[in-house]
Amino acid sequence: MTIPAVFFIDLLTIIGLFVIISMSLNLEFGYAGVPNFGKLLAVAGGAFFVGAVPGRLMMFIFNPSGGLDFVLNNIEAVTMLNQVIASDPSASIIYLLLSLVGAGIAGGVLGYVASYPAIRLRGDYLAITLLAMAEILRVVGDNWPELIGGSMGVRIPDPFRWVGGESRALAAAVTILAVAAVVFVYLELVLRSPLGRALRAMRDDELSAEVYGKDVVRLRTKTLIVGCAIAAIGGALYSFLTASVSARDFNRVTHTFWPWVMVIVGGAGNNVGALVGAGIFVTLRKIITFYKSYFEPFVPFDVVWLEYLLLGLALIVVLLYRPEGLVPEKPTKTLIRKDIQEIAERVRTEASSG
Repeated sequence: MTIPAVFFIDLLTIIGLFVIISMSLNLEFGYAGVPNFGKLLAVAGGAFFVGAVPGRLMMFIFNPSGGLDFVLNNIEAVTMLNQVIASDPSASIIYLLLSLVGAGIAGGVLGYVASYPAIRLRGDYLAITLLAMAEILRVVGDNWPELIGGSMGVRIPDPFRWVGGESRALAAAVTILAVAAVVFVYLELVLRSPLGRALRAMRDDELSAEVYGKDVVRLRTKTLIVGCAIAAIGGALYSFLTASVSARDFNRVTHTFWPWVMVIVGGAGNNVGALVGAGIFVTLRKIITFYKSYFEPFVPFDVVWLEYLLLGLALIVVLLYRPEGLVPEKPTKTLIRKDIQEIAERVRTEASSG
């Protein structure tokens, strides 16, 4: 039984997408202690942005006469725009980059809005409020045709069309994995900085962090803005992968609960853990989906339910026997006392000589 190359390309692509989303949740929950059960809000917000804004702007540039409406004449409009960007790789790359930046800004705005209940609420009440906010955005997208075509959705210009043929999937995979790598490095740098230590302090003991002069309200706001911006970029990349946007492609199971499972299984407070959790979760789902015909003789129910049973079982086992996750959080590295004394002595020497 041979495994086609397209299986691995698609697997790495989906892993890259969920790594981005999971790391954004890990920033919010694993490091800052904010239980963001409204992760769908940012993911869908980024997708809705690329479905509503870039296409209309491109129609204004390349079809100034206004003969085609981007939603009502969606197929004709997108076909025309694809022909334009397919012949100009630089235009496709600019379109992709600007759209991702715009999606990140839109996600940051949603994160700022979400920070208001995060300032006043804690625990279960905050989780329920953020979950409700995400559902409100999804319902709006599904019932407001002028935004992204309502329940039918819209096609969007394909930034990978210029690659063409079977290489399109590879180009999309490389792009998504590159963005995931950039996000990983960025978060590692942030979380090893004084800001990262302040987030851990807020998570472990909010009152003590306030006593030591940390602005907890501002830290929560910053965390949600950055986390939601990253998740929105993940949602935008998913839309570019499918070259379409529909509110029904986004739901709380896939884009809220699954990232939570990935972070918990991999290990909260650790970006490597989020990466491992996403890799295991997506690989297991992909194997069940791709080879479900092989599992049918061995299960007395529809194989489609097997992934939910196995993933639920995996979550229970991890919570019972390894609650810290497969890759536990490592303690913050600090200077040893000898190095601190040497630095202090050097500073005193320089101050006295100056």
